[in-house]
Amino acid sequence: MSRRELREQIFKLLFRVEFNKMEDMKEQEELFFEEEGAAQDEDAVYVSDKYHRISEKLSEIDSMLNEKAQGWDTGRMSKVDLTILRLAVYEICYDEDVPTGVAINEAVELAKKFGQDASFGFVNGVLAKFA
Repeated sequence: MSRRELREQIFKLLFRVEFNKMEDMKEQEELFFEEEGAAQDEDAVYVSDKYHRISEKLSEIDSMLNEKAQGWDTGRMSKVDLTILRLAVYEICYDEDVPTGVAINEAVELAKKFGQDASFGFVNGVLAKFA
């Protein structure tokens, strides 16, 4: 899979956090890989590993988002936008392998694909404050 496809898979798995308790996410992760038809190959290991690293930092990431997104808090954001922002903020702040510009561009592309009409502008505006 390409990096973009891997990021999309991470987004889809991370999105499940919005609808499930954290203690149920182990089962959700197993279901995700069954539904996606991914065995425990290199790509699935990468997706799972990055998902776990992000989920461990969700409270820190949400605090940063609440601080930077003026007039917004994570409770008011759409679930899609919030998930995209969480992934991008993780990449910007914690993942040294992903340049900030790439993280922002990829987040905007995810917002165009999965978000509402104005999502890409909102995502871009919030992430600009992290750059």
